[in-house]
Amino acid sequence: MNSAANPPNNRIRVRALLVGDRIDTANFVHDDIVANTPLTYRTGSGGFVTLFRYGVVVLAGLSPEDEEAVLRGIAHRVVRPIEPREEEIAQISLEPDKDDQVVPGGPIRLKVLTPEHIIVIADALSKSVSLARDERQVVAAFDQVEPLARRLAEHGRTPEGRKAILKHIGNALLVQHRVSGRVAVAEKPDAVWDRPDLDRLYGRLEDEYELKERAEVLSRKLAVISGTAQALTDIIDTRRALFLEAVIVILIAVEIVFGLYQFLR
Repeated sequence: MNSAANPPNNRIRVRALLVGDRIDTANFVHDDIVANTPLTYRTGSGGFVTLFRYGVVVLAGLSPEDEEAVLRGIAHRVVRPIEPREEEIAQISLEPDKDDQVVPGGPIRLKVLTPEHIIVIADALSKSVSLARDERQVVAAFDQVEPLARRLAEHGRTPEGRKAILKHIGNALLVQHRVSGRVAVAEKPDAVWDRPDLDRLYGRLEDEYELKERAEVLSRKLAVISGTAQALTDIIDTRRALFLEAVIVILIAVEIVFGLYQFLR
């Protein structure tokens, strides 16, 4: 990676945007790529752009005009764009005379800013913004599944629409796949290996954005949604099976009666 890069002012804005389900980074070409995992490059203005395959772009030290230019430039690589976009913003404060620190609710204080620092901060922000979307989807799924369970509890009647319930299960599985698979919230970025200072910084960021706690809460909620939806579909399937058995019994009885009628004639 390139050596340290300190912008002229001591405040740098970092903006993470969830722009789509995926960003295709294959065959990406740029004159100043500083890392390939995740893909990070330096812009002409001295800022940094980090692209994550799970649909997040992190912009550090760019003006609003430069940010829009970057977003337009990668638009053709975004798979299934998301509107409105999820967003997370942080401020980096360069303070050479102080130790690295993440102030709760405040700026990220760094002695020096290097591409490795950008990657670590971008990783934490990208996970936070991805979790924000998943949290909204899980809340929406809860709002849809809860009335079905309440109807079953209060009236003893199962809801109609097995297809709709299966969609809830599918959405829950997709969120679970993103959290534990593509986004890999529990995993640390490669940049922290053999770098105790970056490892400590990432740990502070992880605590500030409550990444582990949010992922665990999501997993518990997903388990409840999946379990509820699965139970409802099982009840519907059982009811259908009983209905089919009753129809078969009735048809057999009709056939017997018809046969006896023919015999007696």
